[in-house]
Amino acid sequence: MSVLSEIGAFVAVATVLTITPGLDTTLVLRAAASQGTRNAYATVFGISVGVLCWGLAAAVGASAILAASPTAYTVLCVAGAAYLIWLGIGMLRRARTRGRGAGVSEADAGSSSAGELPIRSWSRGFFSNLLNPRFGLFYMAMLPQFIPEGAPHFLMGLLLALIHNAIDLIWFSLLILGVHFLGHWLNKPTVQRGLDCVAGVVVIAFGAKLVIPVLLP
Repeated sequence: MSVLSEIGAFVAVATVLTITPGLDTTLVLRAAASQGTRNAYATVFGISVGVLCWGLAAAVGASAILAASPTAYTVLCVAGAAYLIWLGIGMLRRARTRGRGAGVSEADAGSSSAGELPIRSWSRGFFSNLLNPRFGLFYMAMLPQFIPEGAPHFLMGLLLALIHNAIDLIWFSLLILGVHFLGHWLNKPTVQRGLDCVAGVVVIAFGAKLVIPVLLP
């Protein structure tokens, strides 16, 4: 098959993967609602760098180590799960803190939540992808199918990962825009607490889902 036809097929698969609700969607929506547009895009760019790292690793065959070494896979699963659970607990603690500060005005609550440095939002998106070996294995299994025979693996893998990043940017921009229109309602302290609670539980669940099959096969 030609390079263009393979790219077209990859776009279709990557689009379905992107719009399917998951951890990335949870992190972006939570950042957009709690920290504002700047931090939401910082989360998106963190996710994009994580995707790019796995795409390049899959292109050069580095992620094959995860499939060949059960120990390496287990270590990365445990590290990823620990990070996600720690992240989720932090969100639940933030919700509890918001609850104690119920007397704070909506404007103060909004400015406080939006004061987080974008680098922290970026790191959430980045490490949530980089420490997820299942995403790496998925890329390793998927990417080679869209690299035509004779095409340079590294360059083709880089191109496909960048295309995936572009799809992510478009989709998450639409989600962030939707949250922006609901900004007045989302800035209410009670809604902020609810979002932190839901996001925290979801992120912890993803962490448990990542590690339980490894520790309890």
